[in-house]
Amino acid sequence: MKKTISDFLNLHTGEEDPNLVLENVTKNVSFRGANLWILACAILIASVGLNVNSTAVIIGAMLISPLMGPIVGAGFALATYNFNLLKKSMKNLLIATIVSLSVSILYFYLSPFKEIQSELLARTSPNIYDVLIAFFGGIVGAVSITRVEKGNPIPGVAIATALMPPLCTAGFGIATGNYSFFFGAFYLYTINCFFICIATFFIIKFLKYKPVLLTNKIYEKRIRYGITVLIVIMIVPSAYLAYNLLNERKYTQHVENFINDEFINNGYTVIYKKINYNSNPKSVELAFLSKKFDSLEIKSLNNSLKNFGINNTNLIIKQNTSDLKAEILNEINSQKNTVSEKDVQINVLKGELNQYKSDNPELIKEIGILFPEVKNISLGKLQTFYKPDSAGVETAFIYRSETKIDEEKLKAWLENKLKTNKIILMNTKN
Repeated sequence: MKKTISDFLNLHTGEEDPNLVLENVTKNVSFRGANLWILACAILIASVGLNVNSTAVIIGAMLISPLMGPIVGAGFALATYNFNLLKKSMKNLLIATIVSLSVSILYFYLSPFKEIQSELLARTSPNIYDVLIAFFGGIVGAVSITRVEKGNPIPGVAIATALMPPLCTAGFGIATGNYSFFFGAFYLYTINCFFICIATFFIIKFLKYKPVLLTNKIYEKRIRYGITVLIVIMIVPSAYLAYNLLNERKYTQHVENFINDEFINNGYTVIYKKINYNSNPKSVELAFLSKKFDSLEIKSLNNSLKNFGINNTNLIIKQNTSDLKAEILNEINSQKNTVSEKDVQINVLKGELNQYKSDNPELIKEIGILFPEVKNISLGKLQTFYKPDSAGVETAFIYRSETKIDEEKLKAWLENKLKTNKIILMNTKN
């Protein structure tokens, strides 16, 4: 039974020849020619995706990005003490990072749209979960490169670990002078790079790849200590950020419970809500549709905050009409400025539909008076291809007439009525 389980979990099953793995890893490390162009284009695509808040575009950029190569190469080199490969990997990763930052900075500097979208915000606050994603994604990537059958995990690893969006967000931070965005996003990028590298190191060590250079035990111990120190340095800040994120979510939940119990359940309609978690003291700003509170009631409500586990917080109820109006108008304007990709696509499709739509009941009535012998009328617009690379839109008029009619007269009348000189007449009787 033990042997069966061992065979079932054995990573050596389906393993590629280590020499071929080394060859593939070395090949993917370099950023020259095509790889550099692909990287620049991927960064540009990711920047556009972040700019227009399109998840699909960002995922596409992550799939075509070659950034994983030097990171995996560095982990592989550390595990096999291949310091030439390590030097080459680090050099190419530095080149890739500088090129990526330069392209994203240039794009966001030139772009007229500099609104902070949700996809940008998502890359500015890394935490311990990002460490876990990068580490386990790196394990999947490392296992995949050592298989004979590569399968499809690599694209999934590229999407999950998300190397491109943090780099582009860092570029956005520099281009707009928002350095908190730059440091947060670049820290996330560093986390992803480091833990993909470490995961690769562990897998290659586990598979017992032979070292390129034989080293003594003291040297190996120094490498292990160095990696351990770096892991601690990378994990501690991310764990702290995760702890803060957990506290913020708990705080927000307590505030929601307070609002529900004290106001909504009593029939008061909240029309404005703003929670300032990062201020000191924290504050909760509310405004109501019709309810007015006096100073004693506001004081009592502030005292009741502690009953809901909400400490170091001021409850501010906005009752000044001019202030409230300004807040609501700001909120409306911000929503108007955010046009979703779906809305744009719907408008484009509506425009295309209107181009081919023919809905003119008055025209049918007039035809019945002027040409009573014309029956069973069909009217529509067709896309006509004159040549393989040339097309146009023509109006087709299909009818049935038992008696011969003056088609030239009918065609001239239709052209005048429909304001077009491209009319196709067809009598189904013929």
